[in-house]
Amino acid sequence: MDDISSFFMTPKTVAQKQYEALRMYFIEKKTAKEVAERFGYTYRAFTSLITLFLEKLAKNPSGTFFFAEHSPGRKTSPETDESRSIIIDMRKKYYAVADIKVALDGLGFSISEKNIYNVLASEGFARLPRRTKLVRSQLERVQIPAEKSLPLSFENEAFKSSNAGILVFLSLIRQYEIDTAIMCSNYPGTTVIDTTSSILSFLALKLANRRRYSSDDTWCMDRGMGLFAGLNVLPKTAWYTSYADRVTPDMNHRFLKELHTIWLKNGLLEDTANLDFTTIPYWGDDSHLENNWSGKRGKALASMLAVLAHDPDSGLIEFGNADILQHTEADVVLEFLDFYCKDNKKKDNTLRYVVFDSKFTNYENLRRLDKDGVMFITIRRRGKLILDRIAKLPEKGWYNVKVECAGNKRRTLRVYDEVVHLAIYDKHIRQITITGNGKIKPAIIITNDFDLPVEQIIRKYARRWLIEKTISEQIEFFHLNLVSSSMVIKVDFDFTMSILAYNLYRLLALKLERFSNMTAQRLYDKFILNSADIDIEDNTIIVNLKKKRELPLILEVMSQFSKLKFPWLDKKTIQFRGASYS
Repeated sequence: MDDISSFFMTPKTVAQKQYEALRMYFIEKKTAKEVAERFGYTYRAFTSLITLFLEKLAKNPSGTFFFAEHSPGRKTSPETDESRSIIIDMRKKYYAVADIKVALDGLGFSISEKNIYNVLASEGFARLPRRTKLVRSQLERVQIPAEKSLPLSFENEAFKSSNAGILVFLSLIRQYEIDTAIMCSNYPGTTVIDTTSSILSFLALKLANRRRYSSDDTWCMDRGMGLFAGLNVLPKTAWYTSYADRVTPDMNHRFLKELHTIWLKNGLLEDTANLDFTTIPYWGDDSHLENNWSGKRGKALASMLAVLAHDPDSGLIEFGNADILQHTEADVVLEFLDFYCKDNKKKDNTLRYVVFDSKFTNYENLRRLDKDGVMFITIRRRGKLILDRIAKLPEKGWYNVKVECAGNKRRTLRVYDEVVHLAIYDKHIRQITITGNGKIKPAIIITNDFDLPVEQIIRKYARRWLIEKTISEQIEFFHLNLVSSSMVIKVDFDFTMSILAYNLYRLLALKLERFSNMTAQRLYDKFILNSADIDIEDNTIIVNLKKKRELPLILEVMSQFSKLKFPWLDKKTIQFRGASYS
């Protein structure tokens, strides 16, 4: 009996002690001083306890708050409870904590990676094994309703991005005033998203190596990709489709012309342009398309025929057109010259040579090029009669030349340089026959330049393979063979955005010097594929890129742009730093 009475007279828990003290004060009518002395409170502490009790009782007259059980440890926030289902759903699809964090940031949840890890641990999920980039890129999509895309308010905040590497291109866009070119091209805007942000939204997906566009993919929630375009997050699929329907070929042509002016102004175009066709397969309704040969697939198929003009020195693509018909393809070289020289009032045009293969144009257009004073270098088709004539050429006319090739090496070729009359061309032309080039049949170069040393002519044509390599990159990295997806984009507009994205990668490569010969895919893997913690402050956006082997080089290059201000980013500057984690 004494044990039971001591349980009530000498309470052990805080809640019981408070109950007995308040009961003595309100029921037994003891003074606050007496109660405080009885239960070991200070007078002031007990009067505060009385005030707090009365406030809670007024809000909850039933008094259930007083007898509520309290579990020890850190309490979960309402945000954590609300996002728990998303965290669990994404982990079931094998998304890492960092990827889940990016998605939650895009949905407006302020939850740390540690908190996400604790939720997963409490649900019994083990750590994920190390996986390759390819495996991570093929994860099953998670159906999560993303936020509506809106212009960024630029209030001070912090968030994480798994695609923050593309932000380095913002400095190149501003330095070369590409944002101004976008505004001068009459591309449309919307009531919510202006012209610059609209085009940069498309560009962000190209630069970030997005192979298939899909609604509800994680790029719709990546705050870093949204920041690239001055938005909270990038728009969803339906917006991209409706926007592309408003873009006309004239807008694309004008934009490429604006870019061409920029390249000329900055001395990025030399005296030679390599021209070639590429085939862009299309898997939708192909009744309006022609069948074109696709070297990638080894067959003719319904497709768009496109042309590219490539500068072999800087690597930039200076011209492109994705609306070529077979009956007009021979005149594309003249279209390129109009594009290059129109509105260019300088008499000393940079362009002097155009280089292309034997099937690019006809002899009639070669005469027109010669009449306009444009030098051409191309290959002559090798028929049986021509091969028989080459076999009978006198031995004394052949001589050896050494031509530069890759890796600072020189290759010895055997050549026969002569002037011949072509009946179809109706004029004399310089013909250079080459053997020892690794081919079974000799190569025959024809040109209207009679003065340039034969070594340089061979070198100029040999570099034409660069445009074939560029086209291969366009197909592989910028996905010109994946124009059919859940996002319906006009091919010519997608083609124009691919050209811009490719040129930005080339400009970055030129800044990196020793890496200037890397493909866009390798540049992306080494430098661009990176996550970061991003802080938006009063006048600056700080991008803390995670540790990576090539990060110091990127930070060094980006430091020269630290004072650039970006109009679509509230005129803030961007500072790139190295994070303390990898």
